[in-house]
Amino acid sequence: YVGNGADAMKIRKYEEQRKKAMEDAEKEKSALASESAKSRIVNFSAGKSEVIENAFKNESVGLQTKAQFAEKRANIERELEEEAAARAKATEAAELKSKDRKRKKAKKEMTAKLSFADDELDEENEDECFLPAAKKAGKFATVGKDPGVQTHFLPDKDREMSERDVREKLKAEFIAQQEEIKKEKLEITFSYWDGGGHRRKIEVLKGDTIGIFLGKARELLSKEFRELRHESTDGLMYIKEDLILPHTATFYDFIVNKVRGKSGPLFHFGVHDDVRLKGGANIEKEDSHAGKIIHRTWYDKNKHIFPASRWEQYDPLRPVESYTIYGGEKGPDRR
Repeated sequence: YVGNGADAMKIRKYEEQRKKAMEDAEKEKSALASESAKSRIVNFSAGKSEVIENAFKNESVGLQTKAQFAEKRANIERELEEEAAARAKATEAAELKSKDRKRKKAKKEMTAKLSFADDELDEENEDECFLPAAKKAGKFATVGKDPGVQTHFLPDKDREMSERDVREKLKAEFIAQQEEIKKEKLEITFSYWDGGGHRRKIEVLKGDTIGIFLGKARELLSKEFRELRHESTDGLMYIKEDLILPHTATFYDFIVNKVRGKSGPLFHFGVHDDVRLKGGANIEKEDSHAGKIIHRTWYDKNKHIFPASRWEQYDPLRPVESYTIYGGEKGPDRR
């Protein structure tokens, strides 16, 4: 007889009550056994001295020496302690056996409960066997590292330290090379301009600034031109390719960056043919003009007159698009 849902619930409720009653009875039984063992140990401890005295009286009949008396008492005490230890060991073994039996019983009940879950898993596995391969491909058979995967983009402390050392080494080598370049000598052709040109040559280092160059040029020219003897370096200007170069700029900067001016390159300091007089105006040349050294006072008086009217302050951030030459022609694009 199966019955309806209410009957099934009653049966399940009775089974749970019976199971709980059995567990409570088992707990009470274990508690009683534990209390009994403790009481035996207490009674034994309480009557230990009395037992020793009775046994000692039975063994010490007649005349005996003090040594025999002490030896018999020690033997009796040792035998009683051995018996107590044996009883305690037996009690402990019984408790362990009881616990092991309960554990096996609980494991058996758990296995019976899990059998229903195994049946459900088996049904799910059977359903998966009939699924298409595309749906089953989402599960990985194994999880682990793939040796074929590219990992160079992942952070690596050792690799980063090695790359940093290489960069520092290359940086040091580059700086050393540039310092050697700055120590190289450079011959500059210039023209002292006081309304007319007086061309001279002087030797400087590529790392020297325009201010250092003007100081050396003033020292050279002061032997011929008395007005320069009382002129300071700040009172002089250097114009190259129609650009007024600042005193703090170095020849190294112009050479390395291949800077161009309005009418020619700033990185050549020799003198070649005038690009404004020879060759086509639409053909770019590497020819260079002699830079001019002038008095700042002369420039302030004549900056509205050609050629000073064409001169501009050098700005490294402003690109020079093109230049016009005397006569109306237009030079090539300098971008």
